[in-house]
Formats: sequence, C-alpha cells, structure tokens
Amino acid sequence: MLRSFLIAVLAALSASAPAAAKPALKMIWGPTTLPNGASAFPTYRQLGVQVFQVQLAWSATAPTRPANPTDPADPAYRWPASLDAAVAAAQANGIAVSIIVHGSPRWANGGRDPSWAPTSAADFGRFLTAASRHYPNVRHWMIWGEPTRPGNFQPMPANRKTGPRRYAKLLDAAYGGLKRVSRSNVVIGGDTWTLGLVTPPDFVRWLRLPNGKPPRLDMWGHNPFAVRFPNLRKNVYFKGLRDISDIDTFEHEIRQSYHRKVPLWLSEYTVSSDTGNRAFNYSVSRAKQASWVTASFKLVDSVNYVAGLGWYSLLDEPASVPGHLTTGLMTFDAQPKPAFFAFQRAP
Repeated sequence: MLRSFLIAVLAALSASAPAAAKPALKMIWGPTTLPNGASAFPTYRQLGVQVFQVQLAWSATAPTRPANPTDPADPAYRWPASLDAAVAAAQANGIAVSIIVHGSPRWANGGRDPSWAPTSAADFGRFLTAASRHYPNVRHWMIWGEPTRPGNFQPMPANRKTGPRRYAKLLDAAYGGLKRVSRSNVVIGGDTWTLGLVTPPDFVRWLRLPNGKPPRLDMWGHNPFAVRFPNLRKNVYFKGLRDISDIDTFEHEIRQSYHRKVPLWLSEYTVSSDTGNRAFNYSVSRAKQASWVTASFKLVDSVNYVAGLGWYSLLDEPASVPGHLTTGLMTFDAQPKPAFFAFQRAP
C-alpha cells in the first residue's frame, strides 16, 4: 500500500515538474568551401551544426524593380547561384539554413547606397515573399543584421528614436511577407549587437510602429559579443551594453516590451584566439577560446529562452590579410583548434 502511494506521489510530481530546457540550436557562420576547394558541409556535419547561417542582399538580387515583386520567377530577380548551392548542400548534409536579408536597391531607397531603408517598407515585404517562395525549405529569416552598427542601416542617428521607428516598419512588413507564404516561417527581428548607435535596451523600448505597437516577430536576434568570460551571475558592467552574460536582463526587457516570452536567437558569438584583429582588439589563448565555447553553450542551455547560438566563424583568416580575424574554430589552413572539439562536444 505504502509503495503504491509513493509511486503515485512520484508520478504526480513528475507530471507537474517543468520540462527541461531544450538545448539551443548549434549554429555557425562560415564558408561553403574549405581552402583545398572541398565542400565545408561535411565538416559542419562533423561538428554537429544544426543551422548554417548565410546572407542575401536585396540590392544585388533585385537591381531593377520587378514587375511582379512577389514572384521569384520575375525576370528582374537574380537569385545568387552561390546561395542556391549553399542551401542545397546544407540540406543534403541534414543542416537547416537561416538567411539574413539586408541591403535595399537604389530603386527602392531614393538612389542611395544599400544601407538606407527603403522608402516603402511594403517593397521589402514583397521581396521577402518572393525570397521565401524561392527558398521554400528555409524557415528561419533574420531581418537586416546589426542595424545599430554604424553604416549598417540608415537612418540610425545615435541615441534617437528615428532608426528604431524606421526599422519597425521594415520588420513588420517582412513579417507579413514571410507569413503570407508559410505560417511556419520564423521571423527573427531586432538583430541587435552588444552596444551600438542605439543601445539594445533603448532599441527594444523605441521599436514601435506608428500605432504605438511593437512590430511583429517570432524571435529576437542578438549578437552578444563580450570581453569577459560567459557567466550569468555577472552584473551589467556598462550602461546599455548587453553581452552574453546579460542575456537574462535583455530577455526581461524584451518580454516587458512585447508582454510575452520572445525567444532569443543569438546569431553571432565568438572570441579571438592568439591575437587581436580588425574586429576585436582583444584575444585569449587557444585553450581559453575552447573554454569560452564550452561555457557559452552551457550558459544558453541553462535557460529556457534561447533558441539558438551561432559561432563566428569556422576559419581564421590568413595572416596575409591586414588585421586578419582569428575567431575561427580552425586555422586558415583548416587545422582544428581546441575550440573545434569544444564546439563538437557541445549539445
């Protein structure tokens, strides 16, 4: 009798216990081929990559205005063969693809450079409809990466509402365009980074449509670059900055703005080994770079609001490149660093 009672109690407790956090998707940025010309996708499969991230430039894909902008077969469209091949190769290796769409053509932005937002956000939404129809198996779509980084998205005057307000219209139009094709499309908006011309918390707070509501999205994209070892117990150490150790604070700010849970899509995260470079003026040893990889995945898997974590990137650049990047899991000649195996072991 006692044994039956204990079994029933344990079963009830098990049923009422919260489900364990699902591990964040393991994502990466990197080349489609290795230095020897071989496909990089078997290496990504070896690493356990679940999502390969890649870019699509609206400006290059639609250099002239399409007559039927939601039709991917419109003669004005020039879908990049390299991206078509990457999507096919990824899928052949059991890897999903996430596409980040950016850059407006001159016909859409008043004759300016691609960093400028289009005059009509609806044009961008129609392009996203065509893109989703062209890539029917792609489900994750990021809208204009790091708009708060200088030169990436204009207008974006520092510490003002102008940029977030303009981006909000773009994001909402993209959401409508993508969901028109498939409700399964996942729209990743915001796409902020650690600091920026407008800080991440201000960007969230000021991201509003003309009716005062925040634009529609499914996930919030953020690149939480850091100069300190990943640890959620650390406090915010610079006003407005949101690195990987601050994602708990940032998630709360986004939740307050949207009045619901919004999963985080941490598209890019990295740390340089050996030497600083043109992107990051600090570095750690190769052994410590591996420990950062392990700690970052352990951190995001300890919470229930991170959908994915992406490493930037697979390969270092060769030393002949001025300010060469050293953030790779492998050297420029494709020799694995300790970080390669740490990434491979991550869930």
